[in-house]
Amino acid sequence: MISHIIDDTLLIKLQALIGSVQRIAITCHKSPDGDALGSTLALCHVLRRMGKEAVVVTPDMAPKALEFIPGVRDIVVFTRQELRAKHVLNEAQLIFCLDFNSLHRIDRLGEIIEPLKVKRVLIDHHLNPEDIFDISISHPEVSSTCELVFRVMMQMGLLRLMDRQVASCLYVGLTTDTGGFAYSCDNPEFYEILASIMRRHIDRITLYNRAMNTFSADSLRLQGYAISEKMQLFPDQGAALIVLDKTELERFNYNRGDTETLVNKPLAIPGIYWSVFMREDADKVKVSCRSQGDFSVSDICTRYFNGGGHENAAGGDFIGTIDDAVAVFYQVLSDLFPVQDKSEQTSTQEQ
Repeated sequence: MISHIIDDTLLIKLQALIGSVQRIAITCHKSPDGDALGSTLALCHVLRRMGKEAVVVTPDMAPKALEFIPGVRDIVVFTRQELRAKHVLNEAQLIFCLDFNSLHRIDRLGEIIEPLKVKRVLIDHHLNPEDIFDISISHPEVSSTCELVFRVMMQMGLLRLMDRQVASCLYVGLTTDTGGFAYSCDNPEFYEILASIMRRHIDRITLYNRAMNTFSADSLRLQGYAISEKMQLFPDQGAALIVLDKTELERFNYNRGDTETLVNKPLAIPGIYWSVFMREDADKVKVSCRSQGDFSVSDICTRYFNGGGHENAAGGDFIGTIDDAVAVFYQVLSDLFPVQDKSEQTSTQEQ
């Protein structure tokens, strides 16, 4: 049996709020992943089935690899349709904020939403949400925002509206945010939710393969290069580091999403229990971290890389050069494992 973890008083307020409006906007964080897209689109489909005028507005484009999610082509993308996005948000009577905990994570959309005199509802599973939402449904202990959307629907008696489209969206988010059911899904209730979603006759195998096992030729070549030429191992610290600069990304015709699962690869090596991937962007270095067991990469990303996340999956945006970011990684090693000095780390890396 799936427990009711969301405060019923919040859901009563949410039900009344939805019932009092017609035009609803739904947004998510910049560089949307499977959970951000799956949760926003699932909620959008449900609200439309309730007779609402619901529109998903994202800060930027979805990765090409996720264009198969039902409803992606109906999304209003701010970087491509700025005027329309502003119109949707300005006309909205209610705004849902999914899969982010702070307005700075939605880039320029945050500047538009913050001054609006409209109710904001948070549904999210990241730590430490800002106190800027009228209704805050925040549960960092769950696997994904898609799981939380399912739980909201369940407790509000809306599972009757979960058709194959909605279920497919939710399945993608549950799959991608757990690394294909590899982490953040130890709660047995996760699998009860998964079973309920699968009963909607989704094409599970196709969805899984599209979300987890489908790559362009350039993406595969880039990942192969990254693993064979750029992966550095630090066995004494159980760590791995992969760094790709802009020149290397351009060499392989990089598209956003091409390196989505790369940070997970070193964790397959016995003795490696945390992995860091750094990708050089135009004005920052994107840092992704993954770990196994009780080693928290969220703490590392919060302290060193202007980010945060979950214990086993976190990230951040480092402001500085790629060399500066690598230097910070070595500082992390020095701080966490003070017995071993830099010369020993370098020697280990060269081996």
